[in-house]
This record gives sequence, structure tokens and C-alpha cells, in this order.
Amino acid sequence: MSEHIELTETVPDSCNGKRLDQALAELFPDYSRSRLKTWITDGGVSVDGNVCNKPREKVISGMVIEIAVEIAEEKRFQAQAIELNIVYEDDDILVINKPAGLVVHPGAGTPDGTLLNALLHHCPAIDQVPRAGIVHRLDKDTTGLMVVAKTLPAQTHLVAAMQEREITREYEAVCNGPMTAGGHIDEPIGRHPTKRTHMAVVAIGKPAVTHYRVAERFRNHTHLRLRLETGRTHQIRVHMAYLRHPLVGDITYGGRPRPPQGASQELLDYLRQFKRQALHAARLSLHHPITGEWMSWDAPTPPDFVTLLELLRADRKAHPNDD
Repeated sequence: MSEHIELTETVPDSCNGKRLDQALAELFPDYSRSRLKTWITDGGVSVDGNVCNKPREKVISGMVIEIAVEIAEEKRFQAQAIELNIVYEDDDILVINKPAGLVVHPGAGTPDGTLLNALLHHCPAIDQVPRAGIVHRLDKDTTGLMVVAKTLPAQTHLVAAMQEREITREYEAVCNGPMTAGGHIDEPIGRHPTKRTHMAVVAIGKPAVTHYRVAERFRNHTHLRLRLETGRTHQIRVHMAYLRHPLVGDITYGGRPRPPQGASQELLDYLRQFKRQALHAARLSLHHPITGEWMSWDAPTPPDFVTLLELLRADRKAHPNDD
């Protein structure tokens, strides 16, 4: 089943002489520029009663613009009763604290049992929003905060805010090796040239910037706080591996156990069985897509991460001369 949309506006003086696609972006801000442009080229936009499929066509104040389009139904996914840890919810957005092991979107090898399936059960109307309102993702084994749009206008504004780097995402991580100071990594990320399921720092990749600071130092590990400017796939994991400090538990990018010399059996065993990347999306801050209010949420550090830090602190205390 598709959704029929009809919209009408008169071109104001502020849009006089502008291109049709530019005028539509100002008149109908609840829809993305790419969607509006597609509606123009597909013949869904009329100016003074005549179909206009040229985005660059100039408009004059007083002209009447009409949009009449069908939004085709996307592939239907099954709603599933999967428990969600909801941190905040209103009519427009939903903020969740994602656990480790939960895949965000169905894909190859994971046809269901995902966050998207859970969202369709929790909020059935979200099936009218592309990708069930998901505007950014966390890897399967990364924990922490995600924002989801419950309406199309909210999604449009959140996607634009993400692209303009107006959404703040801060993470906690534990990496291999001692780091003495913070800094930032500005290196492009793209598909690995030979391992197609991996990402890598590559010259032809998309711009990627990660800021990091040292929260706590251990004998052969470092607890970091990180902030993303961009949102590339596996960005923190790839950037830390690029610095030769891969995340604990991240086997994909070289985070094999590297216990300090003389470590206790308890720490050795825990590092061996820590099978996920030690990465947690701890804070999310943004302007509400509809009200504009600045909002911020924090997610507590998950138990397995807390235990890892406690064991590393105990190891540091047991070897005070190795600092």
C-alpha cells in the first residue's frame, strides 16, 4: 500500500527568481532535497497547473506550486516483540540504549531479530518512515545510545543535522597499548581493498574525523573518551587500528588479547573471553528535530565493560612500578 501526498503553496517574495528545487526546499522543509528533486523529475510537481520536471526552472512570486505524488511502500519487515531499553520517547523521536548482540537493520545472514523489527512492534506507525526511522547505526556488538525518528519530518531534520555534524556522539572505549595523550584522527575511510567486509583508511575513502582523549591509563591498555565528527562505518574501530591501538576484543581489526606481563589469571581469562569490541556510545546530544530544544542523554557503562576496567585497575595496582 502506498501513501498519497498532496501539497500546495504559493511562491513567496523570498523565493522570487529561485530555482524550483531551491524554492521547494524552503516551502516544504519536512522533506529532503533529494526526495523533492525526485518528485520534480518524476513529474509530480506542477507550477500554475503545468507539470514542471526541470529542477533548475526559475519560479516567480505568486506562482502556485502543487505536489501530487505516491510514496511507494518499502519492503515490509516483520514486527517482532523484542525488548527495547527506551531512554526517551515523545511523538517525534525515540532514544534507545542498544545492547551488545543486537543488529540494527536486517541484512545478509540476519533477516530478522533486529532493532528495526523491534521498532515496528513498539511503534507500528513507524513503518511509514523509511528504514523505520533509523538515521544512524551502531555495530552489532557496540552498546549505547541511538536516536530514531518516528515521523518523516523528524527523520528529514535528523538526517540533515547528522550531515551538518550538529549531532554530538561521544563514546567510551578500551584500546590495546598505553597512550600518553589525546588528539584527533583525520583520515578517510572506505572499503578495504581486498577484504570486502572490512573498512580501512584508504586515500579514496570518505572524510572521517575522530577526536579522542585519555580517560585512564593502564599498564598495557588505555581507557578513552571519543567524539565523532563524521559517521563512517566502523569509524572508531578503523581509526584506532590505524593508530596501532585496536580496541580490546575487536578481532576484525587486530584487537587480540595483549595482556601485560605478569597479569593475573583472572585478567588473562577475561581478556580471552571478551569477544566484542570494547566500545560504548555513552552520550548523545542534539537539537530536537521539531521543537529545536537542545537535549542530551547518557547511557551507563555496561557491566562487561565495567568489569574490564576494574580488572585493569587491579592489575595496575598490583604492579605499581610498571607505570
